[in-house]
Amino acid sequence: MGSSDMERKASYEDVSGEPGGLGGVVSTISSSRSPLQPPEDTEEEPFTTYFDSKIPIPEDETHSCFSFRKLWAFTGPGFLMSIAYLDPGNIESDLQSGAVAGFKLLWVLLLATVIGLLLQRLAARLGVVTGLHLAEVCHRQYHKFPRIILWLMVELAIIGSDMQEVIGSAIAINLLSVGKIPLWGGVLITIADTFVFLFLDKYGLRKLEAFFGFLITIMALTFGYEYITVKPNQEKVLQGLFIPYCKDCGTPQLEQAVGIVGAVIMPHNMYLHSALVKSRQVDRSNKRQVREANKYFFIESCIALFVSFIINIFVVAVFAEAFFNKTNADVNQVCVNSSSPHSSLFPNNNETLEVDIYKGGVVLGCYFGPAALYIWAIGILAAGQSSTMTGTYSGQFVMEGFLNLRWSRFARVLLTRSIAVTPTLFVAIFQDVEHLTGMNDFLNVLMSLQLPFALIPVLTFTSLPTVMHDFANGLFWKVAGGLLILLICSINMYFVVAYVKDLHNLGLYIGAAVLSVVYLSFVAYLTWLCLIALGASFLACGNTGRLGFAARPELFLLGHVDSDTSVTRMWLRIPRDPGD
Repeated sequence: MGSSDMERKASYEDVSGEPGGLGGVVSTISSSRSPLQPPEDTEEEPFTTYFDSKIPIPEDETHSCFSFRKLWAFTGPGFLMSIAYLDPGNIESDLQSGAVAGFKLLWVLLLATVIGLLLQRLAARLGVVTGLHLAEVCHRQYHKFPRIILWLMVELAIIGSDMQEVIGSAIAINLLSVGKIPLWGGVLITIADTFVFLFLDKYGLRKLEAFFGFLITIMALTFGYEYITVKPNQEKVLQGLFIPYCKDCGTPQLEQAVGIVGAVIMPHNMYLHSALVKSRQVDRSNKRQVREANKYFFIESCIALFVSFIINIFVVAVFAEAFFNKTNADVNQVCVNSSSPHSSLFPNNNETLEVDIYKGGVVLGCYFGPAALYIWAIGILAAGQSSTMTGTYSGQFVMEGFLNLRWSRFARVLLTRSIAVTPTLFVAIFQDVEHLTGMNDFLNVLMSLQLPFALIPVLTFTSLPTVMHDFANGLFWKVAGGLLILLICSINMYFVVAYVKDLHNLGLYIGAAVLSVVYLSFVAYLTWLCLIALGASFLACGNTGRLGFAARPELFLLGHVDSDTSVTRMWLRIPRDPGD
């Protein structure tokens, strides 16, 4: 570190008032260099990423409470975050919900979206207040071994989501080409287009965000077209939204409700959103600006998730109106009469119709004409492409934060894309579309298992005064956040157990039992640390550092990160194990 950096060392008063507690005593920084500092002149090439430029926030003296100019400046991160609520996995969950339960589970979709909004608020506040995203805070607060496990779990979630997006894009390309481009060809195309789209931010951050807005608009128009074409019963839509009841519902409907929650709330999205909010110029040493940024980011997130919610309603309502209680024989007859080349997908029997994003497009084409099929495919393609790009950014932020590793975007995309594409490509080459779409069930289970590894850390760190200072969670958010996370994790565990029970394989049961012991042990470890952060200090056994939180996390609080002047840094003086 250069002499100028040494001059910028600073000391702070203890924020907790308890030596040895979670707050500890704030001291001066060690000589290790921060990734948030500008590169020194001796470095060959600066690392480039989403934050090459920051969006300035205009001053608006005429509107002290609310300013549309400021809201527009803060608009962007929330819409990129909302794309995870519109990925192919969510679209498939929506259409299956409509086909299996009609309009009865729309209230579950509404509830899941509201819960998702509240959790995204915590992630955004963490990024705004600290100037660090969730992965960076995990790197500085957890010991080496648990943070590596945490990184691996989050990477699994990102890869699982990536595979769903590849599957969705491949199916959309296959439908648009009338089957001329095979599924494996569509998988290969997604490799190339990701590299092309990824470098759009070279043209400016605002242009990149505008492109994502364009893709969301395509989804709204395409799925909105299907909604207008099918003309769902508006009274049933409103009843399904606001009456939390599911008349005559059984196990299939219950499992579908659980699937909705699992599909909507994505683990890697917490890491993504906490990083995206860093793209705005906020003086984090100014409480008024931090408070203002939190307000406008929350308003923007509300608008973005409302738009995504409306699009999800379009999909659920279309399949609830047209295909609820339909049998395979019903659909087969209509497809034969319309001379559809896909009528063989539906056997001529009286079993209840089961749909996915591929069959969903085919069924729409049979009932409402070829235009409905192609417009559906365009919407799925937009969903797959947009979520692929945000997934790539999530992967980059997670790798940078957990490992303090700065790979180029090309290397990062090449690695994650290869891992995601390889199994999907093999299935696409050697199996049919049934097996390709069937992978979505397994991938939903995989991502459900990873949810605690995003939700528990974000509640932990937003509740620590040493991290958030005056912006730490109050009692209400601590209790409400804890209950929401407990509810979501319990729902997703039910989904996982139901999936494993359907495998009917003793060997898989035994393997799942062994893995569950390891999995639950690690979740319990993170929960224990979270409870300490929430105020249950008696669980710390008098030595927080050795029991969980790493010493010297080098939390860069506030300072003037955005203006490239002094970088304020602190550590928590907590006893630490050798080797960490």
